Amino acid sequence: MSEFNKDDYLNDLPDADELAAGQVAPEGDADQAEPESNNDAQSSEMQGEQRPNEEPATPEEGEEADSVDGKLTPLGQAKKEAAEYLEALQRERAEFINYRNRTKKDMERARQQGIIDVLAAELPALDDIDRIREHGGEMDESFQAVTAKIDKAFEKFGVEKFGVKGEDFDPTRHDAILHKPDPQAEKATVDTVVEAGYRIGDRVIRAARVVVASPQE
Repeated sequence: MSEFNKDDYLNDLPDADELAAGQVAPEGDADQAEPESNNDAQSSEMQGEQRPNEEPATPEEGEEADSVDGKLTPLGQAKKEAAEYLEALQRERAEFINYRNRTKKDMERARQQGIIDVLAAELPALDDIDRIREHGGEMDESFQAVTAKIDKAFEKFGVEKFGVKGEDFDPTRHDAILHKPDPQAEKATVDTVVEAGYRIGDRVIRAARVVVASPQE
């Protein structure tokens, strides 16, 4: 056995400054440094599997299949039922709108018919009032006030009185009880109103009975 020389041993030890600078690693730390390199390698492998610029693929919203192997999924079944309910609701709504429109027309028709019935019952009295006016009969203020109220009442319900001397003859509105030749007439016109006509809108309640002045042939 060689003799131990302390000076040789001390000279073989690394310098303290070199240890502090990390230039020389102690022998005891060599085994500990190796796992760190392994961890770096594993990290590099993981990074190789997923690149930093690539995002993981995710399913887009609403792309879940409604059916699998020809069978509806719960979501697909729910969508189908919702579509059926919506179609039924739209059909019911259309039927209701048609019913409401028919009801309005029926109500308006019934309203007009009620007015027509009242007017038809009053026509003889209205004709007598017109004859009194036409022949210059005397009417006191009270009677004039009553006739004015009658005219306003019919006007309120859309009743229009027509048939005036000098207007063009219209066979859809006038009932000619007599045609008399007139050398000065250029076209058929109303010469005399025997009974006034009444209508509601385009619906003629009674045609005006008139004498027509016609051009001579």
